[in-house]
Amino acid sequence: MSKSPVTKMDKLARTRLSKHFFLRDFLYSETAVVNGINNIPDDLSLAVEAGSNLCEKVLEPIQDAWGRIHIRSAFRSCEVNQLGNELGANCASNERNFAGHIWDRRDEHGFMGATACIVIPAYLDYYEKTGDWASLAWWIHANISGYASMTFFPPLCAFNISWYEDAKRTKNIRTYVVDPRTGHRKAVLKDGIESEYYRSMPPSERYAACESILLNIR
Repeated sequence: MSKSPVTKMDKLARTRLSKHFFLRDFLYSETAVVNGINNIPDDLSLAVEAGSNLCEKVLEPIQDAWGRIHIRSAFRSCEVNQLGNELGANCASNERNFAGHIWDRRDEHGFMGATACIVIPAYLDYYEKTGDWASLAWWIHANISGYASMTFFPPLCAFNISWYEDAKRTKNIRTYVVDPRTGHRKAVLKDGIESEYYRSMPPSERYAACESILLNIR
């Protein structure tokens, strides 16, 4: 076997996106591994630009506050995402994932973007005891201005978090996890508007649990 494909992939994976993150951190995909597909950007320069914005404006500030974050999944090639969609593996269609998990394609409006599914280990023990994901969502909303949207999932309090080029797009926080405060799984932020339950609650009260956790981290 020629070493040239391996050498090329190794060089690509070493591409630095921000202070702590490299492209390799975002390329692993169970779908790709199990099915023998290469999860590699077609448009490397676009993927790097979008991924760098995600890292610098969203992931680095989160990690600065919470310590090491764990990347569950992130970049998907069109081929990997299409297969994930066909297999029912929680992958939206390619068109819906352009400028989302598919970093190397602009969306229908011509904007670029990037999404990663992450876990915050320092928050996990609290979540497993309480089921409270919303406190973390509201902390990020208050402190990480560069995010575009979040979607939370039950295992590990993992969540998709996105950066999007069009800063005018309204923010959304969706969930597949019951909020123990409200007893339902409705979005807590839709098109920039808080849900009825949280609308009258002072922002600091929404994420007070996070401040307690962070005091122990610091």
